[in-house]
Amino acid sequence: MRTSKSFYAMALSLMFAPLSVAADNVTITVENKGNVQRQELVEMPVKDIYGKLGIKQGEPFIVKNALGQQIAYQVTYDGKLLIDASVRPKGSAEFTVEPGEPKPMKTFVCGKQYPERVDDIAWENDRTAYRVYGPALQRTGEKAFGIDVWVKNTPDLEVDKRYVTELSNHSKIEELKKAGKTAEALDLEQETTYHYDHGYGLDCYKVGPTLGCGTPALMDGNEIIMPYCYKTYKILDNGPLRFTVQLDYNPFAIGEDKNVVEHRIISCDKGSNFNKMTVWYEGLTKPRDMVAGVVIHAEDTKSILTGENYVLYADPTDNPAKQNFQIYVGVLFPNGVKATKVMMYDTPSNGNSGHGVGMITYQPNEKYTYYFGSAWSKNDVRTLNEWKLRAEETLNALHVPLKAIVK
Repeated sequence: MRTSKSFYAMALSLMFAPLSVAADNVTITVENKGNVQRQELVEMPVKDIYGKLGIKQGEPFIVKNALGQQIAYQVTYDGKLLIDASVRPKGSAEFTVEPGEPKPMKTFVCGKQYPERVDDIAWENDRTAYRVYGPALQRTGEKAFGIDVWVKNTPDLEVDKRYVTELSNHSKIEELKKAGKTAEALDLEQETTYHYDHGYGLDCYKVGPTLGCGTPALMDGNEIIMPYCYKTYKILDNGPLRFTVQLDYNPFAIGEDKNVVEHRIISCDKGSNFNKMTVWYEGLTKPRDMVAGVVIHAEDTKSILTGENYVLYADPTDNPAKQNFQIYVGVLFPNGVKATKVMMYDTPSNGNSGHGVGMITYQPNEKYTYYFGSAWSKNDVRTLNEWKLRAEETLNALHVPLKAIVK
């Protein structure tokens, strides 16, 4: 029996063909096994996308939803692809990824350092904004330890504009005061300060020498060792969907340990009322109690809720009699705590009556993760009961994340 040359050619081509061929596109299916609607960021290893598309790491690609529209995505510093998924109960959502240059993406989350305002690092998403204080403030001697909250009622990015408007008018306000034009100075201050609501939100949360909203701290006996301002920082992600910053602090002493250094990685996602906090300490020689929590202000010591894995508070703001609204703050502990409790001062100080905290036994050099966040009664959460529901739903989502399948 004679075998044709074409048969041998075909056999050789099959023998030496590559085992895998790059796909023209990749499908991401996001599954929701639960009974409620889910809208949140979903993450997956971006190397899976590069590998299946047959493109090099760092090369651009396009992500489309089921309607064929390009959507925003982000590749994070730690190698994850983020997409914002909305999935019906017991349903799934499909996305397509293909090589190519994406259209400009809308930024929903961002942050930066403000050296012109004593080294604040401020960040925001489409729900709210936060800031931590830096070396320049510490050099002034001011005691501001905790994380600050700026409320907003717009999904647009506001923080940078607030700083520019506030800081650009300081000198003119002082000139008016020196010239005896007190009324004009007051009018300009009220028109430009970020401590007043001009229709988009404001800064009206009191921090001072407290944990503020969600700050971690070690315990020495029954005393909270308040962390001071950060020493160095590195912004790891900066939108469009996630902001991540690493903060490293000055050494401090606690008990027999004289050179303890705190490190934090904080990330904030589009659409979420809560930030992710991962904290660890170097220089400890034995386990110590660690807390994370929120300050309780003297104007309202009753609106504090402690559950098995959360601490929630309806903060009365810096001027409850005139503001007539509340800031909802809280800390979530999806990995568990040994206790949540209220720690009140014997004597209130500077309007601060104590803290609501979750407590763990911290093991030297371990990394512990929890979540802290806020909402505003003039925006997306109207009551403390609604804030509790938001917290419980967030905890449920953290325990059962949406599943992304890449094919």
